[in-house]
Amino acid sequence: MSVLLETSLGDLVIDLEVEACPKTCENFLKLCKVYYYNLNAFFNVSKDFLAQTGDPSATGTGGESIWSYIASTSSTTPPSPPVPRYFEPEFRPKLKHTHRGTVSMAVAPALDGARGGCGSQFFVTLGENIDYLDGKHAVFGHVVEGLDTLDKMNDVFVDQEGRPFKDIRIRHVVILDDPFPDPPGLIQPPSSPIRPPDNSTRIAEDEDPLATLPEEEEEKIRREKAAAASALTLEMVGDLPFANVRPPENVLFVCKLNPVTRDEDLELIFSRFGTIMSCQVIRDKRTGDSLQYAFIEFDRREDAEQAYFKMQNVLVDDRRIWVDFSQSVARMNTHWSNDIKQGPKASARGKGGFAGRDDLEKTRRYRDEEYPKRHGEQYGMVFDVADAPRDYGRKRSRSRDRYDESRHDRDRRRRSQSRSPVRKEPRRRSRSRDRRSGYPARDRR
Repeated sequence: MSVLLETSLGDLVIDLEVEACPKTCENFLKLCKVYYYNLNAFFNVSKDFLAQTGDPSATGTGGESIWSYIASTSSTTPPSPPVPRYFEPEFRPKLKHTHRGTVSMAVAPALDGARGGCGSQFFVTLGENIDYLDGKHAVFGHVVEGLDTLDKMNDVFVDQEGRPFKDIRIRHVVILDDPFPDPPGLIQPPSSPIRPPDNSTRIAEDEDPLATLPEEEEEKIRREKAAAASALTLEMVGDLPFANVRPPENVLFVCKLNPVTRDEDLELIFSRFGTIMSCQVIRDKRTGDSLQYAFIEFDRREDAEQAYFKMQNVLVDDRRIWVDFSQSVARMNTHWSNDIKQGPKASARGKGGFAGRDDLEKTRRYRDEEYPKRHGEQYGMVFDVADAPRDYGRKRSRSRDRYDESRHDRDRRRRSQSRSPVRKEPRRRSRSRDRRSGYPARDRR
């Protein structure tokens, strides 16, 4: 007699020991028939040990036998002798936990005067020779197909309590053969449950929460989630002030410009669509050359939309421009600016908004003319208007030259005096020194 368990990691085919454990197998088969195990989670998974399930509450304290389940769900009056929650386990000496894939009923201990025993919880061993479970838990079956599923189950990541981070659930149970008649009062539900009995919000390894939605709605939700994830990434790296910011709808992005196109030209061309708040050709901060793209801000969003439809691919200064809505939110964080902040007084509008052409001309004039003169005179370098240096060296005073020359002569005299004079005759040795050295005394001259 066999049962097929369809789990989120794969299928498991269990052969039941019907002859050795008839009551345990009947309890298991009838619980499968009423969909008691459907959508139950494997709430306790220990590597190379076991994987436990069968508790609808997924806490390890729930579950009951099929006879207790029938009595609790019956619409008639409950029987006069209350049906116990558990039944006596069937221990068989020949059925042991020696092989991987052994299926056993979890035996609940007796607590607070209540009799312990087997209910609905069972486990599958993930290791070999777990002999210390013999005599404590009742073996009633073995996994004959789906050992690769047990390997996947053995490799899952679990928390401190042994529960997998992503749920492993029994999706459906198929009874391949049932030799037992139905107990009185058993009513099979018309369909399998669609919600987990433990009301868990977590999903299984390969389950997709959007799989039941229409294709268009599913794609829309996926795009929204991808956009939110990208925005959160840009916020983390500092490109966005906050993740849910939106680009302005009244700003147009114009590119493929001619390098000679000026701000006034674009403002004049686009002003026929409405009031323009700012129009700026983005330029290089060092050279001032046009980067061939610009931002145009309108007073109203409708004017920007009209300019977008009318000015697409229009010829401006022998170049066909490309117009699009601005996808950048940089204006909300750091406003556009072409200011060259090398002078002592930057533009009054340099830190926010558009810096006009007059401001740029003043800044360039300061950089090309006033800055070299002012700082060149300070360090002894004089420049003309064309930035051509006339004198690179700073002139030295005569007193400084005389001081260096006298210092050089003084050092040379000191070096010459420190040398030992040249001796014309050998140095005489004393007799006491000869006696100390052990050499024969020499005649003194």
